[in-house]
Amino acid sequence: MADYGFPLLFALGLWWFSTGVVLYLDNLPGRTFRWTLMGGSIVLAIAIFTLIVSSASTSVFGAYVAFTAGVVIWGVIEMSYFTGFITGPRKTPCPPGCSEWKRFGLAILTSLYHELLILSTVLFMVLATWGEPNKVGTWTFVVLWVMRWSAKLNLFLGVPNLNEDWLPEPLRYLKTYMVKRGMNLLFPVSVTLATIVDVLIVLEARSPEVMGASAVGLILVASLLGLAILEHWFLVLPLPDEALWAWALPAHQSEPDGRNASEDDTVTHQRVVASSG
Repeated sequence: MADYGFPLLFALGLWWFSTGVVLYLDNLPGRTFRWTLMGGSIVLAIAIFTLIVSSASTSVFGAYVAFTAGVVIWGVIEMSYFTGFITGPRKTPCPPGCSEWKRFGLAILTSLYHELLILSTVLFMVLATWGEPNKVGTWTFVVLWVMRWSAKLNLFLGVPNLNEDWLPEPLRYLKTYMVKRGMNLLFPVSVTLATIVDVLIVLEARSPEVMGASAVGLILVASLLGLAILEHWFLVLPLPDEALWAWALPAHQSEPDGRNASEDDTVTHQRVVASSG
């Protein structure tokens, strides 16, 4: 139980809480973003230092610390995007009548600087933990990065569930780059491949020769990947996933029939962990 149950619960709790914190901060009034980014910069520096120090640890505690550092680094970088601080050279809606390829190119420009920042962070983390026994933090960040791209591609190609509550007001123009559609061909492929990888990680963690910190680290990463897969399913299934973070999302005025006034807009959402994206 200690090797499998607690890591799963820890990953679940950190995923839920960190996602909520970023959603809450990103939906505060714009005047607070300066302080959010200042605080985030301090947290990011601490998390990077913690990641580097913990990479030399072979203890179970070190695995938890590295995992937490990876999630925090990801969360701060995502926060820099949703506050509009690091996005891309394009900050306007997609022109009507664009071809799919042109829409894709313009969509890349909306987050180009942020994507380059994430890529640079991945390279830094790989180099910083190269040759060290504890790479849990790096693998955590890589899982979040890959699954976020998967989620973004699925949102671009079209999924049924597009919720505006996940986008702060300054980034509402992103909704014009997304398509509301029953299903796209990438979704089953991305979910199936991610599930296969997740199962392989769990099987590796359960093998007799893997024990202690190694097993815990693998279960933490597998749990996070499983949650990212769950977030993918939230894109297509009629599940009220917004209820998980109701405390972090801004309140909206409701119509007489109980719906949000903006509920019928075609929009998209981006998350902290997995998807997340």
